[in-house]
Amino acid sequence: MKCGNCKEVADKYIECERMIIFIDLILHRPKVYRHVLYNAINPETVNIQHLLWKLVFACLILDSYRSLLLRRTDEKSSFSESSVLISIKVLMGVLSANAAFVFSFAIAAKSLLNEVSRRREIVLGILISSYFKIFLLAMLIWEFPMSVIFIVDILILTSNSMALKVMTESTTTRCIAVCLIAHLVRFLVGQIFEPTTFLTQFGSLMYLSSLFRIV
Repeated sequence: MKCGNCKEVADKYIECERMIIFIDLILHRPKVYRHVLYNAINPETVNIQHLLWKLVFACLILDSYRSLLLRRTDEKSSFSESSVLISIKVLMGVLSANAAFVFSFAIAAKSLLNEVSRRREIVLGILISSYFKIFLLAMLIWEFPMSVIFIVDILILTSNSMALKVMTESTTTRCIAVCLIAHLVRFLVGQIFEPTTFLTQFGSLMYLSSLFRIV
């Protein structure tokens, strides 16, 4: 289809390969986010409710794996706690942190963006734009410094902000503020169950800054 105003192709990504779409997603291009969030998912052929629950389940699994990666740096916990206790603490921490993220995101979006009517659509967009979490699976095969987890967190934050900007057509500053508040609340709630996480991420940040100095 062509735009009625400028007569240009409305969505050029319809004809693009998935690899090109994925690369442009990484580059945070707004047009490809509109394609994925509006045109790639057809409500007539895709059960949005089932897709939403599948994405929630996938994000919980990846968040649990992220917590286990951070716990791997704490050698004392692996000796003083059983694997069952660790699994319970990780699961409780992930569920509590994500619940805090959803509630704080809803409050911030209502306050800064006045978005209350399209809750399911926005939540679906935030889940889809958190695709950077799949890069954590690479740490199953290759050894990476813990700073990689910090980098992935930053990319998730910026990707969520871009998706929110595309869906609400609000300013970039407001979208970043909403996502930053939600991620910050999630981080603080996570400290209740994982107090060593802050020290790990702080050390990762210092390692990352030292790399930038070298470059």
